[in-house]
Amino acid sequence: MNQEEEIRQERIKEIEALKRQGLNIYPARVKRTHTIAQALNQFTKLAKSQEQVVLVGRILSLRKHGKLAFFDIQDGTGKIQVFVGENTLGPKAYDFSLHYFHPGDFASFKGSLFKTKTGEKTIKGEELKILSKAIRPWPSQWYGLKDTETRYRKRYLDLWFNEEVKKNFEIRSQIIENIRKFLENKDFIEVETPILQGQYGGAKAKPFKTHLEALDIDLFLRISPELYLKRLLVGGFEKVYEIGKNFRNEGIDQSHNPEFTTLEFYWAYADYKDLMRLTEEMFASLLKKLFGKLEIIYQGKKVNFHRPWARIDFNQLLYQYTKIDLEEVNTESLKEKAKKLGVEIPNGASKPEIADQIYKKYCRPQIWEPTFILHHPQGSFPLAKESVKNPQCTDNFQLVVANWELINAFSEQNNPLIQEKVFKEQEKNYQHGFSEAQRMDKEFLSALEYGMPPAAGLGLGIDRLTTLLTNSRGLREIILFPIMRPN
Repeated sequence: MNQEEEIRQERIKEIEALKRQGLNIYPARVKRTHTIAQALNQFTKLAKSQEQVVLVGRILSLRKHGKLAFFDIQDGTGKIQVFVGENTLGPKAYDFSLHYFHPGDFASFKGSLFKTKTGEKTIKGEELKILSKAIRPWPSQWYGLKDTETRYRKRYLDLWFNEEVKKNFEIRSQIIENIRKFLENKDFIEVETPILQGQYGGAKAKPFKTHLEALDIDLFLRISPELYLKRLLVGGFEKVYEIGKNFRNEGIDQSHNPEFTTLEFYWAYADYKDLMRLTEEMFASLLKKLFGKLEIIYQGKKVNFHRPWARIDFNQLLYQYTKIDLEEVNTESLKEKAKKLGVEIPNGASKPEIADQIYKKYCRPQIWEPTFILHHPQGSFPLAKESVKNPQCTDNFQLVVANWELINAFSEQNNPLIQEKVFKEQEKNYQHGFSEAQRMDKEFLSALEYGMPPAAGLGLGIDRLTTLLTNSRGLREIILFPIMRPN
């Protein structure tokens, strides 16, 4: 039996001993007069009046000094020191507290506030109660700071011992809250679309498949809410958005997790240029609310979000870094160039997809300041509208910041005849081995045939945005419970 298990068994014996004494150490109700933050903010008044307060929290540490002891406790708002002494509790209660109270336990402490000789704000514990007994030993030094895998697996400990981690998740919540407020102020309404879908679509990705016993049909976890959100444009909504989970059966790395969160919104009677202006405005609003300024530091380097942001055509960018003129090469010659550049090409990939793989390896890593990558080659996004000025390209943009692709957006294809033709081409790619091809969705085509207004749509990766704005290295840092390989 290892040391941790020995301690666990000893704690279980303590629980039984406490039960025999008639004590409920897992009470359903808790009396608390103040949070720790409230007690600290009102400290002078409460200490002067000697008012009895009841504070609750987790015991982080315990220091014994003969007939005196000091606890450090923490709740969701802050930390405070607790003083207990044999002369204030009585010998029996004092010995009880030292024997049965351990770091990791949740407890309540009733008493008055005072400052120690060193000036530390403290509560004099005159009545102590265990609220929840920790059976496993609480780490005295958080080894998880060195072992990142353990941090992710035991996030509940990581949050207690790493204040920066908890702060990052608070920022994540604020990011989502401020995006919602921004869109609602622009008259967008929040909606919910199916996560279980009979036909997946809206992105190039491999889906997760499941089976519904009630109807004896296969269903897919959605890879995108796009096709359902567009149905709402057909139905008469003009501005809709959804913040929610998508699922893609793909690899795991710093910028990918099979389960991830996105914002998608669709705006009738707008185009991709309107989306660029709105994106700049949304980021300005978000950054001012979060940080009070339009500059951040990411991985030791400044990122400047002042408008206007840089704009560059995809073909121009590709030529700049690889000398490949996309309009002068066919699919086969582009494949050869990709091989020479050491770029892996998925089975059945078309010319635009090959170009995209080259771009990801040689172009995107060069982009630091916020940049709109415009007018990808036709076929890159099967749901995008072709460019009027150059039918070989689409009216779209991707937003790249500090090497992160944050947004994919375009003017939406609303011609059902063209969309059907594109779906058929994608089906051929799928049959030739390109597993991420867009699949035929007859129900969506039927909706388009009833008429969808001109519109533009945008998808923003919430996880990637949070990674950037919290100066984190990868998605697992800002996803509370990332997918992990089983132990």
